[in-house]
Parts: sequence; C-alpha cells; structure tokens
Amino acid sequence: MVLNALFSIGLLLTSSSQLRFLEVRGVGPGEILLLVWLISMLMREVARLGPPLTPALSRLLVFWALLLAAECFGTLAGFVLQDRHDPIWFLHDVFAYSMMAPLSCFCLARPAAEQRLHQAAWFISVGGSVFLAVQIANALYLRHIPVVDPWYWDRLRGWSQNPNQLAFLCVALGALSLHLAETSHGIRKIGALACMPLPIAVGFLTKSDAFIFVLALGSLAYLFLKIRQMLCRATSETSGRSAFAWILVGALPLILIAAAPLAASIAAGTVDLAKHLSKDSGKDAEQEMEVRLNLWTQAIARGFDSGMLGLGPGPHLQIPLSLVEERAVEDEPKNLVHPEPGDAPNFEAHNTFLDLFVQGGLLAVLSFAWLVGSTISATYRGRRDALVVLLGGLVVFGMVHFIIRQPIFWFAMALCSITPVVRRSDAAPAARILLEAEV
Repeated sequence: MVLNALFSIGLLLTSSSQLRFLEVRGVGPGEILLLVWLISMLMREVARLGPPLTPALSRLLVFWALLLAAECFGTLAGFVLQDRHDPIWFLHDVFAYSMMAPLSCFCLARPAAEQRLHQAAWFISVGGSVFLAVQIANALYLRHIPVVDPWYWDRLRGWSQNPNQLAFLCVALGALSLHLAETSHGIRKIGALACMPLPIAVGFLTKSDAFIFVLALGSLAYLFLKIRQMLCRATSETSGRSAFAWILVGALPLILIAAAPLAASIAAGTVDLAKHLSKDSGKDAEQEMEVRLNLWTQAIARGFDSGMLGLGPGPHLQIPLSLVEERAVEDEPKNLVHPEPGDAPNFEAHNTFLDLFVQGGLLAVLSFAWLVGSTISATYRGRRDALVVLLGGLVVFGMVHFIIRQPIFWFAMALCSITPVVRRSDAAPAARILLEAEV
C-alpha cells in the first residue's frame, strides 16, 4: 500500500511542472517520488529474480525495444545528415523515455498486478480530486503564493506550466473515476462518482479545446458502447435494459427524421456553445489552425527528408514565425517557459504520431499505433467500456499534444492491458457473433 500511495502521489505531482527545480530542467517532487518508486520496484524484482513474462508485459517490452531501435536509427540518421539539435532537449527526451519504459513495465509486474493497479487507481482518483481542489483554492483565494502562478491569462493552469497539461490530467481523472464507478458497488460506486465532477469542472476552466472535444466524443462513445453491451447481454429472457436498447436502436431513424428540420438551429447552437467554451471564445481558432498546419507540414517534411528513419530524440522543428512575432508584442504571464528561437530547431509538432515520425521515423509510428490499437482492441473485447474511453480519450488528446512522456498515460495503458478478454462461452449468441467478427 505504501508503494502504491508513493506511486500515485508522484504521478499526480508530475503534472505540476511549475514546481520543478529551475537548476535541473524537468525534475521536481513528482519525478523524485517516481524515481524512489522505481528503485524500490527494481530492488523487489531483483530479489525475486525478475517478474514472469505475461502477454501484456511482453507487448510493452516489444514496443520499448522497437522504440529504442527507432530512436537509435534516427540519431544515426541525424548524425549522417548533420542535423542540428539542442543537446538539452535531446537529453530531456532520453531521460524521459528511460523513466517511462521501466515505469510502464513495473506497473504490470506480477504477482498481484491487477490488485496493485486497482488500488493505485483509487489513490489517483481520490487524491486527484483533492489535488485539483487545492489548485482551485490557490487560484481563487490564495493567489500570492510566490512559487506558482495558477492563471494563464483567463485560463486555469493550476500548478502546471501550460493549461493543456492540467486538461490532460483532467481527462485521465474523469475517465478513471468512471471506470471505478463502473466496476464498484454500494458506497464505493458513490465515492467514485463523487470524484468525477471536479475534473470535468477544472477541465472546462482550462478552456482547452482538446478537452472539450474529448469530453464530447468520449461521452458519445461511452453511450454507444453501453447500448452495444445491453444488446449483447447474456440472459435467457429479454431483460428490461436489453429491451430498452432495442427500442432505442429501432427508434433512432425516426428520431433523426424528426430532428432534421431542427438541424440548422442545433448546429448553430452547438457552434456558439463551442466558441463560448473554447479559449478566447474561438477568436484565434483560425490562427491556431494555421500554426498547427505549419508544424505538421514541417514534421512530415523532416520525417521524409530523413528517409523515414527520424532524427533522434528531442524537438526538430523551427518555431513558426507568427508565434515569434506574437510573443514579441504580448506581455506573457510569469512562470511560463516557451522554447526560444536559437541556432538549432527546438519546437515540436504537438501531435504524438508526427513527433514520433520526426524522432524515430516510420518504425516508431507503427510500433506506437500497434501498441495502442492492440490494447484498445483487447479492452473493447473485455467489455470495459470506461477503459476504452479512458485510453481512447488520451490518444485523441495526443493528436494535438505529445503524450508519451506523460506517466499517467502509461498508467492508463497498464490498467487497460490487464483487462481480461471475455470468454466466448460466457457471451450471448449475439455477443459471440460480434466477438468472432472482431477477431
């Protein structure tokens, strides 16, 4: 229990990038606690001659071996092409990957990996709500703490350097609480549900467009997954839930036909609501899209220029000129760290797949896609709908951010990896047909 608590606190604190030490970039209380946890787990595994290999652990080991090979090939390709890079950020990514690889693997180390991860999930969910509550109190009532600045203009960022870091944590905490509520009963279910509102509220306060999109998409996906599960429920007689699901599916065409005349007003209202919830009320949406397209175009070009081998760890893109000009005239809030223009490119594509393409080429992209796809597929077959939403939501968030350096992403990956696949003999005939079609 002590190790699980240590791991959970460290994982939550890693999002508090404003608390990191200025002398050592990227190291703070969260990273130190996770390092202590890693050393403790390593000593335990060495004492008992290592963990037994399981399919989930083997899959992770294969991924990290492929990513290591891809990054090595990319580094060699960058050396041959005489690519300039910032050595500080190169080492930053090397250290980050060196920490995430054993962390993700030790999460799955047996014995009792399921119980350990389940207990850690409760620590993270409950502790995360407390953690967010403290940051809100800091933002609203205790604004004069010298170490942190909880606001980025009118966007809440808590103790993170960037509001999107806090929004990413909120996505994970909200979906994790939903999973605990789905798998618990009685007072535990109530407690898990009570942990959901605060991450959602804080996510809205960050005004992250990615959070709002993931929340809307995840809610719809969870609804459809639940309808699917009710349709496939194994019962000798049609249950009330199953009957309701069939009625809803049958009535869906009629609902769509009836709603067709209201489509224009619904669309306009949805657009207005999205603008109201997004940062700057959507005023800078077009400019932000231009910046992202510029970065993504750069990333694709640099990946192909390296022969799809990549250029090694670290950022390899030039800062868009529009961002440089904008930051030169704006008064940025304190405690905000931006990459500065320099001799070497030091900007990222802010897209997990494209950043991996720039660093490790096609091999890194395919290995990550294989890991994510196989894990989500197994979780889907295991009928853990909330976990599908958890991992799927984090991956969707990763389409506009680089997420594989985030410890909570690897915790979610480990939690989904231990999900048992439903046995065919336990499924209803309709469910069996669906399972056979998915294989």
